[in-house]
Amino acid sequence: MTKMDEPGISPTMFKDKTILITGGTGSFGNVVLERFLNTDIKEIRIFSRDEKKQNDMRTFYQNDKIKFFIGDVRDFNSLTNVMQNVDFIFHAAALKQVPSCEFFPLEAVKTNVFGTDNVLTAAIHADVKKVICLSTDKAAYPVNAMGISKAMMEKTFIAKSRFVDPTKTLICGTRYGNVMASRGSVIPLFIEQIKAGKPLTITDPKMTRFIMSLEEAVNLVLYAFEHAVNGDIMVQKAPASYIGDLAQALKELFEADNEIEVIGTRHGEKMYEVLLTKEEAAKAIDLGNFYRVPADNRDLNYRKYFEEGSPKITLTDEYNSNNTKILSVKEIKEKLLTLQYIQDELRSWKGGKK
Repeated sequence: MTKMDEPGISPTMFKDKTILITGGTGSFGNVVLERFLNTDIKEIRIFSRDEKKQNDMRTFYQNDKIKFFIGDVRDFNSLTNVMQNVDFIFHAAALKQVPSCEFFPLEAVKTNVFGTDNVLTAAIHADVKKVICLSTDKAAYPVNAMGISKAMMEKTFIAKSRFVDPTKTLICGTRYGNVMASRGSVIPLFIEQIKAGKPLTITDPKMTRFIMSLEEAVNLVLYAFEHAVNGDIMVQKAPASYIGDLAQALKELFEADNEIEVIGTRHGEKMYEVLLTKEEAAKAIDLGNFYRVPADNRDLNYRKYFEEGSPKITLTDEYNSNNTKILSVKEIKEKLLTLQYIQDELRSWKGGKK
């Protein structure tokens, strides 16, 4: 079974199509390129403001199907040219680091909220067929600036979806948890500390986080493109791990004896993350490995709900990283070993010790 033939993904869905990835020089964009470059897709456009990373990608891939565009989602004008003749958009551009967004919350708003509105407006004007906005578990019951800005991003695309014909431009989104070994995440940090012989710095060993691979994140986006309805948020079910167990799993894989140092939570961190709030879980549609959260498309005529009553709210538990499947250290090791990044790092580490 090839990657393009995975369940729920039509192998002809992207035939002769042009896709645009905003923030395309990041970890997500690289996995999308690896997934699609050897298919019959017509063109992949990478849109970002980092010319160095674009040049690195251009040098690495050397493929005429990839076109690079310098620009910023904050600047509507820089989006207009790149949108021409685009069929689908993966909107991945965002400020994602929790501590930096805590210190510069308005910068998070400019990119994650206003930037998303710019992308959607430009896409509608250019008759882009589908736009999917990538969100995060931190948008559910947000307690930090990054999560709040992503929650507002979700509200923005849902609101936008109400005023556009979905047969012309369909707008939806995905929400997922921590992506293993993505840039700036804890796994590369732990490996760097192991190799340097330093203590592994853990905020709280009992802190839990959803974990999924970049390939699984891309699968969620592709599933949403094929199955989502206008305004939907699509969520993939995922296991979680204790941060302390994740550090222990990496120590065992690398046969390391580094100490573990508990340093306390950072700015804006939660003890556990939520993928579905209680309110969302009550109306979510279970699709097996995924949840579909339909948009609330009631109009602004709220008076009728006072006079006629509104649907009863069902009390349902939220879906969080404490009540999902918690992986054991052994299971974490098995999941880590599925990552090419981990395999490469282990090979380099063991080769260097010989």
